[in-house]
Amino acid sequence: MEWLLLVLLGLIAAVFGSIVGLGGGIIIVPALLLVSPVLIGEQLDHATAAGISLTVLIVTALASTLSYNKRGIVDLRSGLLLFASSGPAAVAGAALTGKLNAGSFNLAFGFFMLFMAVLLIVRDRMKPFTKEWAIKRTITDSSGQLHSYSYGKLPMLAIGACVGLISGLFGIGGGSLFVPVMVLLFRFPPHVAAATSMFVIFLSSIVGSGMHAALSEVNWLLVLALAPGAWLGGVIGAAIAVRISGKGLMWLLRATLLALAAKMMYDGFAAL
Repeated sequence: MEWLLLVLLGLIAAVFGSIVGLGGGIIIVPALLLVSPVLIGEQLDHATAAGISLTVLIVTALASTLSYNKRGIVDLRSGLLLFASSGPAAVAGAALTGKLNAGSFNLAFGFFMLFMAVLLIVRDRMKPFTKEWAIKRTITDSSGQLHSYSYGKLPMLAIGACVGLISGLFGIGGGSLFVPVMVLLFRFPPHVAAATSMFVIFLSSIVGSGMHAALSEVNWLLVLALAPGAWLGGVIGAAIAVRISGKGLMWLLRATLLALAAKMMYDGFAAL
């Protein structure tokens, strides 16, 4: 029964994470911290929960990236630019996770998600950022629709570094920051931002989870239990995402971040 519940957790987290471009870690980490005493008979420490999440994200992100790529909405060139800085930063973040106590980790995680939720809520009232950046991109999806946007190389690298650090630290993949920044600052279409985010998450998760593994912060049995559901969920989530409007995608992301922020902040204050 415990294994079945873990497979379902991997499935649910991956479906939702792929839909909004988060990767599912933002659900897996709090869930593992909450239910690990029931499922495995002991309380997981936050560093191991982050390590498990980041390792499972490799499976989720690969499945959803392949699915998104068939639809022609993964910007591989932009994704590789983001990974150039997010990869090394993810390793640094993973090395720092174990240095935080449980209360500090939950509070930091909760405040981060609250910040992102507020940013997305006020987004509709913000004036569009109309700057024409130096690098202009146009991609054509499988339906023949053109998507155009632009960005600067240095801002992209800076964003990649910040997101990579957060990704490795919390084990969440970083899509919760990538997607809104790509949409707000560079005017990426939401579906292209989510798809490209999953590609960067796939690459960053490999290097970040490698650091967690080197620090013995990965429970491989739990990874094996979560992985099958994560793969299937990644495919299903990507298929659902392309059928949801950009506005619907953003509201789904806002609601999720608010709910999880409240939970993690409550747990953080309780642990102090």
